[in-house]
Amino acid sequence: MAGVTNTPTRLTQGTRTPGGIGESTLRPDGTLKTTGEFAYASDLWHEDMLWGHTLRAPHAHARITRLDTGPALSLAGVRAVLSHEDLPHAKKYGLEITDQPVLCDGRVRFHGEPVALVAADHPETARRAAERIIVEYEVLPALTDEATATAPDAPVLHPDREDAHARHVPHPNILHRQPVTRGDLAAARARADVIVSGDYEVGMQDQAFLGPESGLAVPAEDGGIDLYVSTQWLHADRRQIAPVLGLPESKVRLTLSGVGGAFGGREDLSMQAHASLLALHTGRPVKMVYNRYESFFGHVHRHPAKLHYEHGATRDGKLTHVAARIVLDGGAYASSTPAVVGNAASLGLGPYDCPVAAIEVLGLYTNNPPCGAMRGFGAVQACFAYESQMDRVAAELGLDPVDFRQRNAMRQGSVMPTGQRVDSPAPVAELLRRVKELPLPPEAPWEAAGGPADLRELPGGLSNTTHGEGVVRGVGYAVGIKNVGFSEGFDDYSTARVRLEVLAGQPVATVHTAMAEVGQGGVTVHAQIVRSELGVSQVTLRPADTSAGNAGSTSASRQTYVTGGAIKHTCEEVRAAVLALGQRKFGWPSVTGLRLAGGKVTGADGEILAELADVLGTEAVDVEREWRHRPTKAFDPVTGQGDGHVQYAFAAHRAVVEVDVELGLVKVVELACAQDVGKALNPLSVLGQVHGGSTQGLGLAVMEEIVLDASASLVRNPSFTDYLIPTILDTPPMPVDLLELADPHAPYGLRGAGEAPTLSSTPAIVAAIRRATGRDLRRVPVRPEHIVDLSSPAGNPGPAGNPSPAGV
Repeated sequence: MAGVTNTPTRLTQGTRTPGGIGESTLRPDGTLKTTGEFAYASDLWHEDMLWGHTLRAPHAHARITRLDTGPALSLAGVRAVLSHEDLPHAKKYGLEITDQPVLCDGRVRFHGEPVALVAADHPETARRAAERIIVEYEVLPALTDEATATAPDAPVLHPDREDAHARHVPHPNILHRQPVTRGDLAAARARADVIVSGDYEVGMQDQAFLGPESGLAVPAEDGGIDLYVSTQWLHADRRQIAPVLGLPESKVRLTLSGVGGAFGGREDLSMQAHASLLALHTGRPVKMVYNRYESFFGHVHRHPAKLHYEHGATRDGKLTHVAARIVLDGGAYASSTPAVVGNAASLGLGPYDCPVAAIEVLGLYTNNPPCGAMRGFGAVQACFAYESQMDRVAAELGLDPVDFRQRNAMRQGSVMPTGQRVDSPAPVAELLRRVKELPLPPEAPWEAAGGPADLRELPGGLSNTTHGEGVVRGVGYAVGIKNVGFSEGFDDYSTARVRLEVLAGQPVATVHTAMAEVGQGGVTVHAQIVRSELGVSQVTLRPADTSAGNAGSTSASRQTYVTGGAIKHTCEEVRAAVLALGQRKFGWPSVTGLRLAGGKVTGADGEILAELADVLGTEAVDVEREWRHRPTKAFDPVTGQGDGHVQYAFAAHRAVVEVDVELGLVKVVELACAQDVGKALNPLSVLGQVHGGSTQGLGLAVMEEIVLDASASLVRNPSFTDYLIPTILDTPPMPVDLLELADPHAPYGLRGAGEAPTLSSTPAIVAAIRRATGRDLRRVPVRPEHIVDLSSPAGNPGPAGNPSPAGV
């Protein structure tokens, strides 16, 4: 064979493949996104397509007494109008529980619920046609909170509910209940020298992704549907859509389109079933794109929460017990509320060693907007409360708040309140030490200079509201714990197909998974894994679609772990097949210790045995495999005991804020983070995740909240005019200290990184505001009136009007 020799060449320094794990490779879509050339789902186009539009209910709880689509159908250019009565197959869907009507079934359960669909030749025609649909409502009292939802005479929102959780709840409007109990609470209270209790509240946060819900449904010749959509979980979408369309899953084909952010808000269906129904009904492609107003009604949000905590401690600063009751408002439909409840309960004690825990978490059905997955997934709400408590207990004991946390910090070998032993590094005390020792930003420079050189450096300075009067500085700390991956016995796996062949004389690897790239960086990491495992520089990632095996959701910080693990495992089998092929061709006595690197087969000491292209020749190695992490178990419904999580992630923050105590304005000067990531497969991408998660926590701390009418549960601020998110002007410098303490159970020792910084950033900022103002702030987001109005109850104020953000 030409170009092949059996005489090895010895390399003095071995061979490596650039762009492998541990390097900060650049995103292949980065330039296109920066220049605006990247094609998102909202850019999809078909020359024969119609436009879909959704009519939504203007009430949170009502009975439809009349629905007349005739006036809409009579409008020129309208091709279809569908209501609940026009659905010939399954009429409900759901991510975990099948409880949500595809179109309102005669009873409206939340403001903005889809009532009817229109398909027309032009988007404006579709919108005007929807306005012509006649709907008459009998408005019913809204269930707005725990008191109204669980009252003896409260109407049952889902009387036909059938699921396993229903057997363990005391009221049918309680969607899920999870207790976690360990130890003797009464005895622990007797041992405590100090007991501190408090009530806390977390508002409803939106994922606020910039790319609205959108997709294109194309009817196929075989009677099926091809759906191009921005989503987080292609196979879960297909599982829910197929029964609604009356089709086998094999005829429902989904392809991922460009996703403009997700953060949990795309785990549930939005327009997928609607566009597909219209396309099959009309026989033409149908495109649906939500505007920003509709997007606020079209996806789930973060659960608002009310939390009561009690902490006990001895005089030497050791926790004796934690008791908590957390109520999460799941809104009108289940979404992923049961799993969020499980997270809040199992992680509700925080990253601390404590011998006694008594935690109860409830998830409610109400007439508020449905809530489900959002970055942090139940752990965010708990972290705000338990970290606020840790500061209060430390103050009661006269201890430094960081020192008090370190005295109680869990470590490898600690036992969670669920009874699960932490069997990988848990460097909680070390993270706190590192973040505390980072250099502080310079003290208020305008004071030394006799006045600010640049008003923009002050809180409210961009509006020329202050020249430094009333501005004080505060520093706060917090640390959190987050699970990684799906939990509670869920069969969490991913599928990868890897093909290795020679094209144009060079070895090329092609990877096919159904992973949804939503910005987390799988498009870099997956190629890096292949380069490291197969030693090839050219890696092609096929578009994600349902022709590949299930990859699970891009959520729970799991994709690098699980789909990355699937790719690594599949590459190992590809490598074994390649080495076996080379052994047959070249007669190597053994393949033990051989590796692929730099496009070559090398020995353990760096000898080049053959070119990879010569080993492959005209043959291709093509392998598809599923990969699972170690199993988890469901939590006991009575005690909460069980090994429910596969991995834990930890992050600590230090926030430095400046507050204008006269105006109630907050500027976050710096938000430093220390986080253990196990192994940074792409360090630059990990930094981006830490910065992004920290910024979302900042938003929750001082500005982000969906405001509801207190009595009617109507959304009052569904726009980026009234729902504010941090901009570059609100985002401070974010020093990051990354630890890489390998988890021996994870691929490459990695630890999911995307969610943990979202937890501790919020309570750190609020702790800093407390230090600056002396106010006992127990609700987020913090608003100006919480800081300056001494006559209002700072602990639990209700929404009044359109709230002003504190962080401007």
